[in-house]
Amino acid sequence: MTTANKDKLSSARFSQATDAFVEIFTASVDFDQRMAQQDIEGSIAHATMLCTIGILTEAERDSIFQGLEQIKDEIERGEFQWSIQQEDVHMNIEARLTELIGIAGKKLHTGRSRNDQVATDIRLYMRMEINAITAMIGRLQHALLDLAEREASTIMPGFTHLQVAQPVTFGHHLMAWFEMLVRDKERLQDCLKRINIMPLGAAALAGTSYPINRELTAELLGFSRPSANSLDSVSDRDFAIEFTATASIIMMHLSRFSEELVLWASAQFAFIELPDAFCTGSSIMPQKKNPDVPELVRGKSGRVTGHLMSLLMLMKSQPLAYNKDNQEDKEPLFDTVDTLINCLRAFADMVPHIEAKRENMLSAAKKGFATATDLADYLVRKGMPFRDAHEIVGLAVRLGVESERDLSELSLTELQGFSEMITDDVFDILSLEGSVAARQHIGGTAPNTVRAAIQTARAAL
Repeated sequence: MTTANKDKLSSARFSQATDAFVEIFTASVDFDQRMAQQDIEGSIAHATMLCTIGILTEAERDSIFQGLEQIKDEIERGEFQWSIQQEDVHMNIEARLTELIGIAGKKLHTGRSRNDQVATDIRLYMRMEINAITAMIGRLQHALLDLAEREASTIMPGFTHLQVAQPVTFGHHLMAWFEMLVRDKERLQDCLKRINIMPLGAAALAGTSYPINRELTAELLGFSRPSANSLDSVSDRDFAIEFTATASIIMMHLSRFSEELVLWASAQFAFIELPDAFCTGSSIMPQKKNPDVPELVRGKSGRVTGHLMSLLMLMKSQPLAYNKDNQEDKEPLFDTVDTLINCLRAFADMVPHIEAKRENMLSAAKKGFATATDLADYLVRKGMPFRDAHEIVGLAVRLGVESERDLSELSLTELQGFSEMITDDVFDILSLEGSVAARQHIGGTAPNTVRAAIQTARAAL
């Protein structure tokens, strides 16, 4: 059997060194080293607490602080020597600390286990990343508000079933995207409530016999409270699943944005012009301008949803408490964070430079009898039951289809042939401008309502 170096902190129990392949196979340091900052932060708080209960002297505590600060500097400068033999970020830092300060470094792990240590580090890491993601969503929201304000009066067709339904404004459509992001931020903040609970002190699974002060450690690390059950503390990954579920919803929203941008940028729609810096050309067709960024974001939504499925499957059959399976939580979680924040950044950078092709939007809105519902509402306001009005407008639309004319292009005489209630004021509501202006209630598409919604949203942000 091929054997590897036996010089690791956890090797005393074994009479044989770890197989070289197994050492590489089971190590996580290649990816969990990104939590080094959180590991050091947790160790500083733990050492502070150990000193207050007499496990560490003040001199030992200060020595640990100095050693951890040096390790932090080495990591930031790229000088820290990560070792596969020490398996993970926690053991690497502890081994280096002991090398730097001697016996005091060996005392740091008193009253804790890697099980509660990693659970704490992940939560600290997720707390930091959720704040960064929330800020990036805010950037995208500001970009959407600026574009919506610019296009508050720009008329475009609204669709259901991808068929022309009713006229809306481009600004109103952009504000629909904004509202999706509002909910996304709320879900992130709600998720943060369950992340911000401290498992440190649960030790391996049963707690510790040392008289630790978990409330103090939680306060030092900014957690809302210590966790309530040691078994659950070290084995819980609900918070990671919940975050990845929230990230999947955000990516689904970005994918929907992407789909519309891809459609609108096509020659068949020609509603918008995407900035050149976010598109690419073809290797063979010189005329092409491919919307690569929206397409790639649309594709990456499946990647994040896949990570959600991976985490659910990871946890579904695990008995309590900690199992090595849980090492597999980090790569999908880390990649979800990276993918999400990069996609949000791409959109936040791209959206301010989207140009609306207003004439094309207006022309498209004139097709498909977008004001048919307005005509039905007109008849209802004059006393006709809605179902009767619906049937009459359907007959008018049939005439429009047969004669290849919009309802606004039919003559008053032709319209009165369907109902004597129709008078010459009907053309005010059959115009696209009149249609959108009439929808002035909260949530409506009228330009002044859209501008008011933008003002409210800016104040909220």
